Amino acid sequence: MEVPKEIFLKDYKLPDYYFDTVDLSFSLGEETTIVCAKISVVPRVDGVAAPLVLDGIDLKLISIKISGNELEEGYYHLDARHLILKAPPSGSFILETITEVLQKNSSFEGLYKSSGNFCTQCEAEGFRKITYFQDRPDIMAKYTCHIEADKSLYPVLLSNGNLIEQGDLEGGKHFAVWEDPFKKPCYLFALVVGQLESRDDTFTTYSGREVALRIWTSPQDLPKTEHAMYSLKAAMKWDEDVFGREYDLDLFNIVVVPDFLGAMENKSLNIFNSKLVLASPETASDANYAAILGVIGHEYFHNWTGNRVTCRDWFQLSLKEGLTVFRDQEFSSDLGSRTVKRIGDVSKLRTYQFSRDAGPMAHPVRPHSYIKVDNFYTSTVYEKGAEVVRMYKTLLGNEGFRKGTDLYFERHDGQAVTCEDFFAAMRDANNVDFANFLLWYSQAGTPIVKVTSSYNVESRTFSLKFSQTVPPTPGQHLKEPMFIPVAMGLLDSSGKDMPLSSFYQDGKLVSITSGAQHVYTTVLRVTKGEEEFVFHDLDEKPIPSLLRGYSAPIRLHSDLTENDLFFLLAHDSDGFNRWEAGQILARKLMLNQVVNFQKDEKLVLDPQFVHGIKCILLDSSLDKEFISKAITLPGEGEIMDMMEVADPDAVHVVQSFIRKQLALELKQEFINKVKENRSSGKYKFDHVNMARRALKNTTLGYLACLEDEEMSELVLNEYKSATNMTDQFSALAAIAQKPGKAREDALADFYNKWQHDFLVVNKWLSLQSASDIPGNVENVKKLLDHPSFDLTNANKMFSIIGGFCASYVNFHAKDGSGYKFVGEFVLQLDKLNPQMASGVVSSFSRWKRYDDTRQNLAKAQLEMIMSANGLSKNVYEIVLKSLVV
Repeated sequence: MEVPKEIFLKDYKLPDYYFDTVDLSFSLGEETTIVCAKISVVPRVDGVAAPLVLDGIDLKLISIKISGNELEEGYYHLDARHLILKAPPSGSFILETITEVLQKNSSFEGLYKSSGNFCTQCEAEGFRKITYFQDRPDIMAKYTCHIEADKSLYPVLLSNGNLIEQGDLEGGKHFAVWEDPFKKPCYLFALVVGQLESRDDTFTTYSGREVALRIWTSPQDLPKTEHAMYSLKAAMKWDEDVFGREYDLDLFNIVVVPDFLGAMENKSLNIFNSKLVLASPETASDANYAAILGVIGHEYFHNWTGNRVTCRDWFQLSLKEGLTVFRDQEFSSDLGSRTVKRIGDVSKLRTYQFSRDAGPMAHPVRPHSYIKVDNFYTSTVYEKGAEVVRMYKTLLGNEGFRKGTDLYFERHDGQAVTCEDFFAAMRDANNVDFANFLLWYSQAGTPIVKVTSSYNVESRTFSLKFSQTVPPTPGQHLKEPMFIPVAMGLLDSSGKDMPLSSFYQDGKLVSITSGAQHVYTTVLRVTKGEEEFVFHDLDEKPIPSLLRGYSAPIRLHSDLTENDLFFLLAHDSDGFNRWEAGQILARKLMLNQVVNFQKDEKLVLDPQFVHGIKCILLDSSLDKEFISKAITLPGEGEIMDMMEVADPDAVHVVQSFIRKQLALELKQEFINKVKENRSSGKYKFDHVNMARRALKNTTLGYLACLEDEEMSELVLNEYKSATNMTDQFSALAAIAQKPGKAREDALADFYNKWQHDFLVVNKWLSLQSASDIPGNVENVKKLLDHPSFDLTNANKMFSIIGGFCASYVNFHAKDGSGYKFVGEFVLQLDKLNPQMASGVVSSFSRWKRYDDTRQNLAKAQLEMIMSANGLSKNVYEIVLKSLVV
């Protein structure tokens, strides 16, 4: 095969030409679509006539004109990927092309049909599948879009901006003309045409403008869009209140597409996968409702962080995505529990991003190179990028951060910019020096920070000594110290926060106090390989609470004893650190028991740990959702990441043992929590009710671990009596933990009830695929032949394969059956959708973390994939990087 070309950040060059206006006309047909493009072209340097290179894939060129004159073939070059105008005019000109687009398109990029409707997906490089264009984000233009289609088949015609004209045409057709008055890159262009109906509402902005809001979906799903509309209006109000950002058009559309990949922020025409919009209490869980709130917010927030101010090039992707993830995290925090949201976000970061940082797929928040940009829509760009933005806020405070974003929008509205531009706005708005902060964008890897403490009785001083290292990553073996903000406090012997007034750093006194207000949390700026901070005038040895709120995306190792951790678990005023203390204790316990298991020694549950869990469980002053999080053990992947050689079998046995022992020793307490928190009355999506359901279902999951007929009956009754999907599916998951007739009966009952609701069926598929029951690969193979499964539907594909890869004991089965199954599936999927296939094959990337037997089996699958004919660039890049490490 032809070796794909690698693209480098250092090779970025300004375009030779800009586009001022783009007029598109679509004549949509059942077999082909004709696209006419009329583009106003402006040279960057007037009088210089460089070749104009246009991107284009899977297009048939019908005609090309410059300023009204048809071009002959000798004046341009056409190949499978480009249309090159060899010698265009030296000044401004009008470029007109007519192209034919074939409808057979399973890539979910460009223009394609989904469930009988036309839709588009242009980010990152899908616009080149619609017409010949400079498909890069720094080409920003004003667009108009003329759409023609059969009126009976496609009664709704949607595109970006404002609808300025519509009407009927001969032959049963009709048309619509849309105009977007704001400049945008082509990746934000969108078109949706089909059989749709809308839920309509309005929002009045803070300047008094009324904005029409419409959520489009199939008629039968309209009742399930109520929560999405609530989420949209809440996001619009929140963005005004918190960031001062007002919506800029008179119309905002959201369209629901069943097999769309995720969600897309196209200007004024957001397109969403069904699972990210549709919800009802009977069919959607609390987690679904929360995801809809967050993702609706995320895509709306892009209107300013991504659309009005966009990326200069795709290496700057985190400029829009990291910032917007941070904004949606803050939005969800403000509408729910900030502590619980933070715990969830950090858990996700550690599960997905930390493991990426520790493997062959490690890359900086702003990558230095790529083969296929689709492969960099990663947890590093999104979640770690959000942590980088959060560190600005931690360092500057709410007011300083807002000053920074205001300056960013003021300077760069309507521009395509870089990560340095955002950094400069934060720095200049607050007149501060961030020293080596930009390393967070260019240096890969998770910093490891070690802290040792000491108290001097005579001098009444308390010292914190920090040392930091960043492990080597592919292409970056030597690392520099990072700028790490460490939010911290000190607790006295009664568990109360101690007032902080000042500390010494490098022999210099740093004042903390702010007026007459006591300060209990301060931010230490760790910027060197080794650094010491000394607090004075302390009458007793304090217990330090470090990295409060998880103020930096690092791995922190401290000299806190187990007694110190139990003390923090009981008393820390920082909710995140209280949870973290319990997690550190649980991780230590699990790792110790893994060693015992590997030595064939007896597994033992520490009574002090059980007591700590019991105290949290029975503490009525605590938020119930926090309790649910605090009594949940760390994930198996997190524990394996802490091992020199990952052992999925041992970790699974240990986690199962601890869960079962906790259930035995706290059985009555768990039963009480189930009974106390049962649902009653109408379903409500609010924090109080979500927290109650979370605690009830977490304790129910523990009880289901017991080999106890009474508990089995309890769980089954919870399933049968459930009045909402959250409770019903949680009970089903509890039953499905163990193989047997009860499991099979419950799964069959659930499917028979919900077989006509594809989103609920996807939950059913995922639950079975992710199961840890022995030999589950054979069950998953059967699911691929189930009538409900469709390989071309992204939701169904991820439900099965994504679920299976999340089961460490089955994907990493010692006989290689999991690897073989997924490897063969990748090749099958790559022919249909390379973007999804590359996501699946990434599951193999850390194969060297395991024992020799597993390494050989996983490597064999990677080599088999690499040797396949016609492998996509997407999959090639992931496999290549996995094998070279």
